[in-house]
Amino acid sequence: MNQKERMLAGLPYKAWLDGLGEERMENKLKIHEYNLLRPDEMNRMEELIKDILGKTGDKVCIEQPFHCDYGKNIEVGNNFFANYNCTILDVGKVIIGKNVLFAPNVSIYTAGHPIHPESRNSGYEYGIDVIIGDNVWVGGSVVINPGIKIGNNVVIGSGSVVTKDIPDNVIAVGNPCKVVREITEEDRKYYYKNNEFDVDDYNV
Repeated sequence: MNQKERMLAGLPYKAWLDGLGEERMENKLKIHEYNLLRPDEMNRMEELIKDILGKTGDKVCIEQPFHCDYGKNIEVGNNFFANYNCTILDVGKVIIGKNVLFAPNVSIYTAGHPIHPESRNSGYEYGIDVIIGDNVWVGGSVVINPGIKIGNNVVIGSGSVVTKDIPDNVIAVGNPCKVVREITEEDRKYYYKNNEFDVDDYNV
């Protein structure tokens, strides 16, 4: 295996060998262009983000600035939105489902380093995949650590640090992030805390 193959297999690898540095530089140039586009250059923005990412659905919007390592290791489903300052360290795969919302300052880290200082100083690092399901809302300034799986229909509260998998249909919050309750049918009629919708077309 070369170092890229090791990286994508979740094995220890060295990030400066076998063309990985060149791949990151190629992506950095695309990201640089993307982040400097005018807000009204929407067609170019859409074209470029679909070139940066490995796989996308039809509707993808990532507000500037956006940062990632390789881009091609990120897959997002249809109707994906990421607000300002999204950072994805995609040395491992990041697979995101459909109808997913990121608030500002969301960070996904597939990358990590050995705990022991001598092992860490060897230059080896690793990437472990992150998977996010459908219909997920990730709140502001959330950090998602390597190897995490977040289920479908989940809300992650602002400021959370996700260190363990999160099951379907729950609200989870905190550092470390923990499930606080299930999402139920009763939640459907509220738009914020105990405030009920005053319109009828929300129920799609």
